[in-house]
Parts: sequence; structure tokens; C-alpha cells
Amino acid sequence: MLQMMEAVKMPGQIQGAMSDEEVIAWVLGVDRRLVVLGSMKSHPILKASDIAQETNRSTQNISRALKEFNEKGFIMCLNPEKTTWKRYTITNSGRELLEKLEDIYFDPN
Repeated sequence: MLQMMEAVKMPGQIQGAMSDEEVIAWVLGVDRRLVVLGSMKSHPILKASDIAQETNRSTQNISRALKEFNEKGFIMCLNPEKTTWKRYTITNSGRELLEKLEDIYFDPN
């Protein structure tokens, strides 16, 4: 099982822990999250525009997913002081989540 029992920032709620099942349901609840994880698997550092171009999605759509993952600790912004062209990398928690989902949703290549 993943060690996803970390604090999660939920708007308007007290921080709490999410079970593995809740984390997976959260990711699967919006397809842009799977798109971002798939891109993070292939590239160690990415910008929203990189993922958007690679996946034919809007930069706004991808930026939202990156913000969601960043807030939950699955990815980390490398230059949070910037307002544009932010660069992101996956965290250990994000790698664990990706490994859990990888066999089901991503090609083994």
C-alpha cells in the first residue's frame, strides 16, 4: 500500500489524511490528473505548456492539475516565486502514486 496518509490541503476543510483508495479515486475523478501523471513519468521536470503541447490540452487545464497535485504534495514547484513558466517535478509521494496507477493506466514502455 502507498504511504499516502499525509496531510492534504482541502479548501474550506481541516487538513486530514487520505487513504490509498481516496487518493486513487481523486486522481481518476478528473482525466487531466492522469494526463499530468503520464507526462511526469516521462519527464523529470516540466512546465504546464510542455504538457499541454504534448497532450493537446489547454495550458489552463494542465496548470489547474499541476496546482492540485502541488497542493497535495505529489509534485513540487521548483520556482514558486514566478507567476508564469513555473517548473514542476514529481515528489516521492507522487512516484508512489504513479507506481500504483502505472500497471493499470499507462503503457509498460
